[in-house]
Amino acid sequence: MSRFALGALATLTALALAACSKPEPPDIKFAPYAKSYQTKMSLAQVDYQYPIPPAELAKITPDYLATLDEEQIDQIYARLTAGPIPDGAFEGRILLPRGSSGKFRLSELVGGFSGTVLHLKGLVVEEIGEVLWRGKVFFRDEGVLRNRIEDLSLLKKLGLVEGEPQKMSYAGKETWLLFPAKLYCGQSLLDSRRESIIIDYFFSDEIPGYQESPDYLAGRRGLKVRDEIRMIRPGFYLGRAYLDRGFALNFTLYDKATDEKAQANFVATGKVQEDCWPGTQQRTVVAAAGKSAKP
Repeated sequence: MSRFALGALATLTALALAACSKPEPPDIKFAPYAKSYQTKMSLAQVDYQYPIPPAELAKITPDYLATLDEEQIDQIYARLTAGPIPDGAFEGRILLPRGSSGKFRLSELVGGFSGTVLHLKGLVVEEIGEVLWRGKVFFRDEGVLRNRIEDLSLLKKLGLVEGEPQKMSYAGKETWLLFPAKLYCGQSLLDSRRESIIIDYFFSDEIPGYQESPDYLAGRRGLKVRDEIRMIRPGFYLGRAYLDRGFALNFTLYDKATDEKAQANFVATGKVQEDCWPGTQQRTVVAAAGKSAKP
């Protein structure tokens, strides 16, 4: 067999293996909707009429969520509960709002803000996510969260970092754990029927280890960031980020070790520890056999 034929065979084999390893997409039903707000079903009705089986929640990936428009992501979020407040490090990914206008630029999100925040105009949110943000580290017992930053070059280029912020050691690795936030249960700005886990940057300057530059950017003198998250399954959370109470973007947080350890039991029972108020409308758990039960 010629070297060309061998190369072609190797390529075909690699493509076949990649196709076999591609995860199966979840079978999730969505309430019908059109562009106008009046066509959209209430989130309470979506939750009641279109419950998501744990087996389908187990198939959700960040890549799958990235294919959905904002209404579909909202409908998934409304069918989740907060689950346990996380502890430890989680990998992060930004999911921009999708719709008729396509991708959003950060300048559209911060255009109404004043002061040094305006230096951020024109940057693409995905660029910031790829260069600056790697995820979040939860300190559950302290009620505090910090963001894992591995490259400050972008903020330094914009003149938003003074001096050299102090590095912190986490899991045996030196990194910047910046932009601290308070961690607690609170009302969701999208769906007030049940609580979400709130990541609140407003009073970040009161948290030990606060570093004025660049930490102030997320706080009350900057973008006034407020995140909220709910659990898709143990180790995997869907989040919403707000700037001064205005919705900005979605994100995911993932811890592979927790997911692999707890997934089988979650799929079988649909039960998790609830640290926040689950609301008066109980979430229906649909078993694989089609039977439903209250968690």
